[in-house]
Amino acid sequence: MKNTKKLTLSALFLALGLVMPFLTMQIPEIGSMLLPMHIPVIVCGFVCGWKYGIIVGFITPLLRSVMFGMPLMMPTAFCMAFELAAYGAVAGILYAALKKTVVNTYISLLGAMLAGRVVWAIVSFAVYAAMGSAFTIQIFLAGAFLNAIPGIVIQIVVIPVLIVVLRKAHLLDEE
Repeated sequence: MKNTKKLTLSALFLALGLVMPFLTMQIPEIGSMLLPMHIPVIVCGFVCGWKYGIIVGFITPLLRSVMFGMPLMMPTAFCMAFELAAYGAVAGILYAALKKTVVNTYISLLGAMLAGRVVWAIVSFAVYAAMGSAFTIQIFLAGAFLNAIPGIVIQIVVIPVLIVVLRKAHLLDEE
């Protein structure tokens, strides 16, 4: 039963990852800066564990690219697949390893956010090089941090609150 629940929740998080960008597109100036695919993937890692988080993270941008043409498959969706897989995996691993406190929820989140950005940089560097382009430190800083500030803030505010609420409502398995 537990695997069925996690599989069902993972499907929900995947669906949210596919749909949420449609909501943020309504604000063209900052829509992509809100990182709409990231939140369901990170929450999936917390709720379902790292195995489900890595799969949902990897599939979401690729499936969205195939289904809707956005983000573009190369290089964006391909690089994002590894980035989001890292978010889901690291959030799940850290959350499972640490005591379930608010501080440790933030540590798990921040660890996942940093790991995902590092993975994105490594994969992007390789992909851009294979495509004959340079992936510079300026591109990394702009893509990973400067342009993502609104999404980073939303993640830091919303995700820990959501996890605490789910824990207090006994909707998270505490293994």
